[in-house]
Amino acid sequence: MYAWSNPWFRRSVLGLVALAAFTLLVGFVWLPSVHADFSAKGIWDSICRAAGMPSQWSGAVTPPKASAGTTNVVLTRDMTRPGAGDSVGRGATIAVQQCSMCHGAQGMSEANAPNLAGQYPEVVIKQLHDYKHGARSSAFMQTIAQKLTDKDIQDLASYYDSLPKARAATVRGDEPGAPALVRVGDPLRNIVPCVSCHGGIDHKIGTPWLEGMPKEYLLSQLKGFASGARRNDSFAQMRNVVRPMTADEINSVAEFYARREPVAGVR
Repeated sequence: MYAWSNPWFRRSVLGLVALAAFTLLVGFVWLPSVHADFSAKGIWDSICRAAGMPSQWSGAVTPPKASAGTTNVVLTRDMTRPGAGDSVGRGATIAVQQCSMCHGAQGMSEANAPNLAGQYPEVVIKQLHDYKHGARSSAFMQTIAQKLTDKDIQDLASYYDSLPKARAATVRGDEPGAPALVRVGDPLRNIVPCVSCHGGIDHKIGTPWLEGMPKEYLLSQLKGFASGARRNDSFAQMRNVVRPMTADEINSVAEFYARREPVAGVR
């Protein structure tokens, strides 16, 4: 009681109490109220919100819908297994009727469309399904793909996989003149090396063979990923890689992959 009778002690205690009350009001009432989605439900809700407790402990949560234009194709190992016999022959017939005008009679384009000769089957399957269901845009390709059955798409993939690839050797990334982004990427900008997915070091399922592709096609696709105009890359992998790249870097990578004349007859 002697301490309480001391005026300095009383003032200190009362000052601490007042400071604590002020701090609680600011932290648990005023700060939560400045958020745009704040709705007052009582002091206890405000305290729980400020403390980081969830507003709902259980209950069904509706998953967010996928953004328009993104792929819904799930890649599986079964897609990587080429067909044979009738599947290849039937695919060749469809290719001559539907695809040869742009992609060439033997899958080698003369019209700045992608070369499909030797392309991995799961790549052809995924892209055609993306065109068919609107995840990848092209008025011409979407019109064609919408008329194809799943069997047609599988057979086309088997046919193109049976053809010789456009280049004699896989890019390893250590050739003289290979851009740094192809060889080692740029970790500071979160850019992985191109060869880590597109051959040389490894082939990731669903990533296309790029050797000998027309430069203009590669440029248009890289720019599409960078701007977000093309969005059918799974988990935005290509968009995240290309977005930090400069125009000169995009040009040098496209030129590197298209730098030699296609070599036919080699798988």
